Amino acid sequence: MAREVNQFLSRVFAQQRKDGRTDLEAVESALRAALHQAGAAALTELLKFEAPAAEQRQLPCRCGHHAQYQELRSKPVLTIVGPVRVSRPYYLCAPCGAGQFPVDAELDIENTEFSPGVRRMQALVGQQAPFDHGRKQLKVLAGLEVTTKSVERTAEAIGADIAQREQEEIQKALQLDLPAVAGEPIPILYVQMDGTGVPVVKKETVGRQGKTEDQPAHTREAKLGCVFTQTTWDKEGYPIRDPDSTTYTGAIETAEEFGKRIYLEAWKRGGSRALKKVVMGDGAEWIWTLAALHFPDAMQIVDLYHARQHLWEVARKLFPNDQGKQKAWMKVHQKRLLDKGKVERLLSALRSIASDDPEVAKKIRKEADYFERNAERMRYPQFRRLHLFVGSGVIEAGCKTVIASRFKRSGMFWTVRGANAILALRCSYSNGRFEDYWEERRAA
Repeated sequence: MAREVNQFLSRVFAQQRKDGRTDLEAVESALRAALHQAGAAALTELLKFEAPAAEQRQLPCRCGHHAQYQELRSKPVLTIVGPVRVSRPYYLCAPCGAGQFPVDAELDIENTEFSPGVRRMQALVGQQAPFDHGRKQLKVLAGLEVTTKSVERTAEAIGADIAQREQEEIQKALQLDLPAVAGEPIPILYVQMDGTGVPVVKKETVGRQGKTEDQPAHTREAKLGCVFTQTTWDKEGYPIRDPDSTTYTGAIETAEEFGKRIYLEAWKRGGSRALKKVVMGDGAEWIWTLAALHFPDAMQIVDLYHARQHLWEVARKLFPNDQGKQKAWMKVHQKRLLDKGKVERLLSALRSIASDDPEVAKKIRKEADYFERNAERMRYPQFRRLHLFVGSGVIEAGCKTVIASRFKRSGMFWTVRGANAILALRCSYSNGRFEDYWEERRAA
């Protein structure tokens, strides 16, 4: 290796003496290529395994018989220093015809031509941006030539493995009572939930009704949850979220399945040590159903800004072409009633509105029912006195940064399996757990 590098540096110095200048970027790139080439040559030598000793030439086979050593076979593997060849023993079970490469399992290269280090890189770039962009990143930043499809397959495979491990954790949690997580008491722990559409391929929406009547669906709802903590508030009494305390979990799945997922995430975050729990959402029924089931002792809060949006929809229906009247109506119904937690008076005002337009009357009834269902979740002055958040901005931001920025780009259409794999990978990375996962995987 030293010889190749010395030869390269000699050529660089000779060129510098010849024309009196140095193109640093070109030198950097060429030196990296030379180091990679030398490293790959050294790694290829390291990965030349010898034939087993006579007493080690058979291995147990799953069929109950034994596989016998046949020969040394080689395979190409792309590593972080470039392409290498691995030469290792091959065993064959004559009764069932199954072959074995024990070294492949040891090196974590079974059924793949990418080293663990390269697969880790592909997973990281694949969860961050479109797969083709990830391919280009690996070329520019690491000098590695891979295909767009390989980035996709590798990232999805690793994401699927993370998702599978999460499901195993969930199943264990359902089979036994989860123990309390040791540690200091947590003053306030928040759980926020929301849903957002992810564009999917046609086969994933067969038989599903779209948002427009008689139109097929084009998306599937991904449910996202976040957990974070709060220990203090500012001089004005407004709550301050603990820095770096937010973790996410999500998937395209039923509300029942998601409930188990968000419960486990809250437990991981020390839910059993929380002195106060708060569940927040936009008013969707599935959120409060899950809150009652999995967090029965939690305070429930409807996001104030979503509640205001519901009032704005009424104002627009009542005064469709008059923004002045809309604002005047909102000043009374939002600032004097909703924001002050006077939901009963707001309800009375809404139900007293008469309209000859059936569509307007239906809208008013629907929104009045919304406020009636959520009245106790809208006591905003009480929540503020307790220095609690009244807005679900954290999960709203999560829907944008965790889901929309990766899954809703122009021209993207996902399978549910692929979306869930990348979402699991993305949450793992965002939560700071990806390195832990990789260490556990390497140790397994």
